[in-house]
Amino acid sequence: MEKYPGKKNIAVLISGRGSNLKSLIKYSKEKKSLFKILLVISNNVDAEGLKYASKYKIKNYGIKYKNKLNFENQSLKILKKNNVDMLCLAGFMKILSGNFIKKFSKPILNIHPSLLPKYKGLNTHERAIKNKDKFAGATIHEVTQKLDSGKVILQKKVRIFKSDNSRNLKKKVLKIEHKIYAKAINMFLANL
Repeated sequence: MEKYPGKKNIAVLISGRGSNLKSLIKYSKEKKSLFKILLVISNNVDAEGLKYASKYKIKNYGIKYKNKLNFENQSLKILKKNNVDMLCLAGFMKILSGNFIKKFSKPILNIHPSLLPKYKGLNTHERAIKNKDKFAGATIHEVTQKLDSGKVILQKKVRIFKSDNSRNLKKKVLKIEHKIYAKAINMFLANL
């Protein structure tokens, strides 16, 4: 088994395609990376991202989301058993309970498709366009018990043009998400 001396073990929570997961895996293989992806957990047993994890020989778990408590308890068992140093949410479309955050008791980072504190929650691109914002973007932040309110680690902007609709704005923002998430994780780990 491949060893990464001195790198932190991270787990990634996903719900879908796993495009951010894919860019994190790629970055984690680079020498400058301060982390390795130890495991991936999804609340969607059919998530495309689980296939990426398998392809890169990363332990992965699809947990059927019957209810929040069941999913969180199973996830916590897996995270504790595998000695994970940090948890990263990458397109994870559920809100973690305060109880989970307390019990995990290690850093949790999330990537959000807006320039927080603007547009917490869902439909960020539609809201930015409706409000005639000049910029949209992505934010990597610490997860706290308040939705999308933790300390900001890194943000990057993209220009919103009059011709943009929510679909192509989403694509533009996703491109920068892929560029900044791994950098933000490295920055965060370097300051621990």
